[in-house]
Amino acid sequence: MNGQHLESRYWFIELHAFWQGLVNSRHITEYFQISRTQAQKYITAYQQIHPLNLVYDKSSKGFCITHHFAPHYITGNANEYLEWLHTQTNEVFTSTHSQLTNASLNLPKRCVHPDVIRGLSKAIKLRRRLEVDYVSLKNPDGEGRIIQPHVFVKTGLRWHLRAFDEKHQQFRDFVLSRFNGAPEILEGETVSPSNDEAWQTFIDLRFVADLRLSPAQKYVIEQDYQMLNGELTISTRAALAQYVLQEMQVNTKFIDEYPEAQQLVLANKEYIQKWLFNG
Repeated sequence: MNGQHLESRYWFIELHAFWQGLVNSRHITEYFQISRTQAQKYITAYQQIHPLNLVYDKSSKGFCITHHFAPHYITGNANEYLEWLHTQTNEVFTSTHSQLTNASLNLPKRCVHPDVIRGLSKAIKLRRRLEVDYVSLKNPDGEGRIIQPHVFVKTGLRWHLRAFDEKHQQFRDFVLSRFNGAPEILEGETVSPSNDEAWQTFIDLRFVADLRLSPAQKYVIEQDYQMLNGELTISTRAALAQYVLQEMQVNTKFIDEYPEAQQLVLANKEYIQKWLFNG
């Protein structure tokens, strides 16, 4: 096996152990669709190269990171782990020898501590409640919250957590970078994710070109978005509607003075208003 394939196995071992708190041969077997014997060989080989990084935990039946852990294949940035969760692709590495060139925006990365991700991930898997310290613009000094998380959500620039907030007795979104310290895992959940109406409800957002544009300008916009009969329809969970609008750069409260800048407008605002923030 070439070095790139070996690195993909070692990358996965570090990623799983560092962010989920444990890695074993079953995780590797299921992800790479290989035998358990082969998976064990990868763990053994990794330990031989980096003997101070992992230690076997009998109670968990897997390998955990040590206090001496140093990443050699992962970046240690939460975005890397969350992107992996989002895509769940088996092709971890791609060829760097491409005949095509591309560029991407160098956007700021939100800082999320590994202890936060480990606690949230464990609570989601085991359906447990969590006691967390959370800061917000209303409470910049932080406050204790008890939440019941059920899913990580990517919304453009940042990731957040969808969870039931026991203080407000409703499902809310929590920005991952605003959690302080390691969450404390409590007993089992009391509110099922199936009760999250906004998450379980799907709605259609209907976009059209700004009516103030000329017919020729409208045609350009319609071609940009491959509209059918002058309309673009995006189906989404109601809980994510506001984020879709933000990504589409459509503000439902203010219309830009210049239609060339506005470009798109939401055609069915009344239908989806109840699902928007401060709707």
